[in-house]
Amino acid sequence: MMQFTVFGNPIEHSLSPRIHQLFAEQCGKQLDYSRSLTSKQRFAGAVASFFRAGGQGANVTVPFKEQAAELVTHLTPRAARAASVNTLIPLGQGQLAGDTTDGMGLLRDVERLVGAQGLPQRVVIIGAGGAARSVIEPFQEAGCEVYLSNRSAAKVTPLVQRFSALKVLPFEALGHSPSEEFNANFCLINATSASLAGHALPIDDGWFSAGVLTYDMMYGAQLTAFLQQAKRAGAGELADGLGMLVEQAALAFSLWHNGHVPETLPVLHQLRAELSG
Repeated sequence: MMQFTVFGNPIEHSLSPRIHQLFAEQCGKQLDYSRSLTSKQRFAGAVASFFRAGGQGANVTVPFKEQAAELVTHLTPRAARAASVNTLIPLGQGQLAGDTTDGMGLLRDVERLVGAQGLPQRVVIIGAGGAARSVIEPFQEAGCEVYLSNRSAAKVTPLVQRFSALKVLPFEALGHSPSEEFNANFCLINATSASLAGHALPIDDGWFSAGVLTYDMMYGAQLTAFLQQAKRAGAGELADGLGMLVEQAALAFSLWHNGHVPETLPVLHQLRAELSG
């Protein structure tokens, strides 16, 4: 039976095993997808042990995506530019390829959510970690103006040099009403870990009420702290990261299974029902 896993910390609530099992059922495959709790100190050894034992693919989640990018022997161009890896593919003889499917996963989910009205003209991403970096390029290639806002400006500067046309929105600007250039045709995306700790962000209500979509990469049975902020402020459409999780998993699945991309909408509906209890 094919062996897969997801490395993370925390990891006990990861939905990846369930998602990949549902994908496998669609195409009649049998696989064993486990969860692997590890630490930054033990991550490299855990990855090596898994693939030495015959592992055929792995996902990487917080807080190891940047570490994974430094660990692999081969990076896809998009993973190299993002300096972030969420998918590991064995190449044989101890070599590993690293890719990131996060960005394309988020783009596909946003496309599903906005439907016929099309992608927003502008996308504002809050955060500058691996998840945030991985989504810049897909949205730029889709024709969106991408703005990055982060508490630490030092983390943003190298990204402006790496991604042409990337624009900077000072983090302090989020504490005031948005300027006129941010009309109704923009999307606000939380790529920080604040929701994991239940923390709100210092954002003026105007940012939530002006945009077409408020999106949090985190997900749960209840609205995240960020989406609760947005709802209180009168935001229109709200979305958590469950759709992104399913879409990025489908792309990872295709990398391990000869390009076969499973259907995502039935899986998303199934997971949403299970989370709702």
